[in-house]
Amino acid sequence: MAKKKSKKKTIIIIGFIVIAVGAIVAFIFLNNSNQAISVTTAKVAKRTISQSVSALGKIQPETEVKISSETSGEIVMLGVKEGDSVRSGRLLARIKPDIIESQLEQFKAAAEAAKMDIDISKAEKERAESDLKRVTELYKKEFASRQDFDLMKSTYDKSVSAYQASLSRHQQSLATLKQIEKTASRTTIFAPINGIVTKLNVEQGEKVVGTAQMAGTEMMMVSDLNTMNAMVDVDENDIVLVKIGDTAKIEVDAIPDKYFKGVVIEIGHSAIVNSLGTQDQVTNFKVKIRLIDKDVQFRPGMSCNVDIMTQTKANVLSVPLQSVTVRDTATSFKDIDEKASIQKKDESEAKQKVKRPPSVVFVRNKDKVKMKYVKTGISDKGFIEIIEGLKENEEIVSGNYMAVSKLLKDDSKIKIDSSLTKKFKKP
Repeated sequence: MAKKKSKKKTIIIIGFIVIAVGAIVAFIFLNNSNQAISVTTAKVAKRTISQSVSALGKIQPETEVKISSETSGEIVMLGVKEGDSVRSGRLLARIKPDIIESQLEQFKAAAEAAKMDIDISKAEKERAESDLKRVTELYKKEFASRQDFDLMKSTYDKSVSAYQASLSRHQQSLATLKQIEKTASRTTIFAPINGIVTKLNVEQGEKVVGTAQMAGTEMMMVSDLNTMNAMVDVDENDIVLVKIGDTAKIEVDAIPDKYFKGVVIEIGHSAIVNSLGTQDQVTNFKVKIRLIDKDVQFRPGMSCNVDIMTQTKANVLSVPLQSVTVRDTATSFKDIDEKASIQKKDESEAKQKVKRPPSVVFVRNKDKVKMKYVKTGISDKGFIEIIEGLKENEEIVSGNYMAVSKLLKDDSKIKIDSSLTKKFKKP
């Protein structure tokens, strides 16, 4: 009996503990629900905003000439080294013409043989012509048969054809000889443009393969470094913003703390797809930016970061980027200020017009905030344009991120945290 009373007493005590804990939790929850949210604020102000598109790429010269030999052979003279400045027409290298010289002798002999064939064919033609005249006279006097005349006529015609064929073979052999002579003359390689030897792939004594036979050996590259470009890859979502003539700010990794000016001169139309068929697939478009500023430190292949200024608006209302967030359309329209100029009287009509969650900001009203729907425009790295929904000098919540994106609602209580206030002052 005593055990039953003790068990009943234990259950009662546990029940009291659960009720007490629940009361404490409820008190804390109610207390926190009324607790003000720490935020920072900023004023709506007019600024100049420059929208930009960022991209990565390489510095490349406008003109690069890859130099190869047309003939195969050993490099017997190499007159430049990497980094040398050269003028158009300067001697760069010589290829030992041993192979081409043997070919030259071969085709010279072939041309001489073709010329001798002409003499032989000409003699045969003249003899056949003489025989044909003699048989023709005999045939007219009926001292030769028709068969003899036809046979001689056929022989003469064959000799004429053989003579014409020998002339053609001779012309062909001369043309081939001329081609080989030109190739032989190109064993000496000269600079095609003014520039700098930016790449040297061979050494004296190496053997190279000529382009006359296959792809050939790339011996060196001469580049004109007076005109340089930044070749960058722009994401497919940003390429529609870029136009010919847009200005750009270029930062070269190898030259820190210095920016160079550029202008967009060419936009690629063919997509460059990386990691095709994978989750990391990226589609970019090539954009060429002409560097306006000159610098002798530029080298082909240097990495660069580019900001292309696609649009600039002066003296427009703007707020810090982090002060603009989105709210679900289904709940936002009930909370948005009915007096806002862009708020529609018919809520269903507004929902049809807004296809994505609307952008909102939280305007300070003493110790509370009012959620307002805004229409935004272009943005830069710090601020975003406000087209509709706010007035100049209105105080809006600019931070922190959690407060703006998640915690704040219409009529939420706030307190200004001066230790976190950022300096978003009117310029």
